[in-house]
Amino acid sequence: MTLSRFATRLNSFSSAPHLFWPDLRGKPTMMQMVERAARTEGLTDLDLNFPDHIHDEPQAIAHRIGDLGLAINGLAMRYYTNPAFKLGAFTHPDRSVRQEAIDLTRRGIDAARAMGVDLMTIWLGQDGFDYSFGLDYAQAWDFEVAGIRAVAEHDPACRISIEYKPDEPRAHSLLGDAATTLLAIAEAGAPNLGVTIDFAHALYAGEQPAFAAHLIHRRSRLFGVHLNDGYAKRDDGLMVGAVHLRETLELLRQIRRDGYDGALYFDTFPDTSGLDPVAEYEVNIATVRRLLTIADRLDGDNRLGEALGRQDAVASQAIVNELLIGA
Repeated sequence: MTLSRFATRLNSFSSAPHLFWPDLRGKPTMMQMVERAARTEGLTDLDLNFPDHIHDEPQAIAHRIGDLGLAINGLAMRYYTNPAFKLGAFTHPDRSVRQEAIDLTRRGIDAARAMGVDLMTIWLGQDGFDYSFGLDYAQAWDFEVAGIRAVAEHDPACRISIEYKPDEPRAHSLLGDAATTLLAIAEAGAPNLGVTIDFAHALYAGEQPAFAAHLIHRRSRLFGVHLNDGYAKRDDGLMVGAVHLRETLELLRQIRRDGYDGALYFDTFPDTSGLDPVAEYEVNIATVRRLLTIADRLDGDNRLGEALGRQDAVASQAIVNELLIGA
């Protein structure tokens, strides 16, 4: 299985603006960031946020992006338009606010379809709690599942991918790990539901990313893979392989063995410290390509399969070391 599509977090391209727009006053526009992203060697796709990035006609935006040589992988929902969403989007105690979040998501799905794409990623970071005795767990869970089901049923031909994260902005997210997300999907029962795994989110959820991805493959569908890195304490958004190179290699090998053929999306934060985003993404792409080559060689080495089959960690580490750091 070839993984050759690379997508990006568009807002990263506002980082170090003086390198690309020496005379810019204020923040770059969405299309200015697209134009800068198009300079990235090897980048094939973009993900856009809704409603943040979709202010004009969706079809016109798609055409302008296509003219720059990029495709749109999908849209991602952001629930910031109503300050009340801070208390929950799909789980807000006020029914009218919950309905507003559902309707906003439905409009996002319509925009995605108008742009010719069939993937909407929803990250429900506002749906959670901050205190013991902060909410009625049963009620909030029912609201969450009902909201997910409502948006999935809006357009059965559009894939709805849930991106889980342990916390932020709430102290505890309702959908904080792979297992809980899979439980919600099972209860929602819509066939177009799936999961996006974010490498850094999985790390600080206490997961082994490759194992979490395989569980998603077994119980649902893996619709998105966000690559980055971190120190497993928060969502650091570091460059791919900067800290957990071996775990990144294992994830790439596992998702390809399980048949994932979507885009690899770089959810890194060069803007945090003012890095050149074009250079950063080009290094990310080069790193992933090298790791995929190593994964090919590992899959062609019968010794690894035999070592894994007998749970011989000494042998498996030695085999991986040969390819990562030399014999």
